[in-house]
Amino acid sequence: MRLIWTLLFALASGVALAASPEDDYIAARDKAISDIAAQESSNAQVETLDATNTKALADLQQRLSAILGPLSVKDFPATGTINLESLSASDIGFGMLDGLRYAKSDEGPSIVATTRGLAGRWLQSKADGDDESLRLPTGLDEALKLDAFYTQAIGADAAFVKTLDFSLQKPEGADIAIARLGGWTQDVGPIYDQQVVVAVVKGDRVLIAEAPASPPVPKVAACEALWTAADAAAQKFQEAYQGSDLKDQQAYDSANAAWEKGDGDYRACMGERLPGDPAFPALLAQAQQLADHMAGK
Repeated sequence: MRLIWTLLFALASGVALAASPEDDYIAARDKAISDIAAQESSNAQVETLDATNTKALADLQQRLSAILGPLSVKDFPATGTINLESLSASDIGFGMLDGLRYAKSDEGPSIVATTRGLAGRWLQSKADGDDESLRLPTGLDEALKLDAFYTQAIGADAAFVKTLDFSLQKPEGADIAIARLGGWTQDVGPIYDQQVVVAVVKGDRVLIAEAPASPPVPKVAACEALWTAADAAAQKFQEAYQGSDLKDQQAYDSANAAWEKGDGDYRACMGERLPGDPAFPALLAQAQQLADHMAGK
């Protein structure tokens, strides 16, 4: 009898300690990152590094597909490709959110899907980063309200900058629904090709949609004037800096300060005035439709 209980206990312990599919995925991902880092340290050929990266991403994509299953959102494909762009810390696209990206084309709407568990692990990894400006809270609800989340989760070579938040009707069954209007940029100033970005959390699933704003975000004359004036002032300081053979640090700092303030004033102006523009109801409807579809409506 004692032997039977011992065997049962051993079996129960084995089940309790068995790794979950998400654990297996994280372990495989971290091993691949370590292997590629080791190859880079040993000065492996670029072709070897690329082959290792490609093979590992394919394996991780298969693991994620098994975890997530097929996507069922209107107007989006059922199968996706891995959201990670590289497993080399020296490459652009390293460290993006673990999940699958679903899209019919590179230019059209897309959805990145993951689980609460994978999103939580990813946020934990970003909470103590060296760059304070890129640190993220560990709570998903709080993180989804930050530009830095989208910059690191679904972007590769540009920063996401918010123009405004939409007031959504939370779809039935959704735990979280957040929608923003903004764009991708590598500099300050107006972003004319803007995106509607919607995040929906329902049960164990986290879905982040991105679609070109339709209709395109209009220019608002008062906001354009704010940026034009700020840019002109910054250019004068920049000319003074260049005229000093790049020695006038005060002129350099003043130029950057003028651009930064102009950028902030422009975005604040757009956030205030755009809701009164005739194009706004259609933009809000686009965001609401994305949220509803992701929630299963």
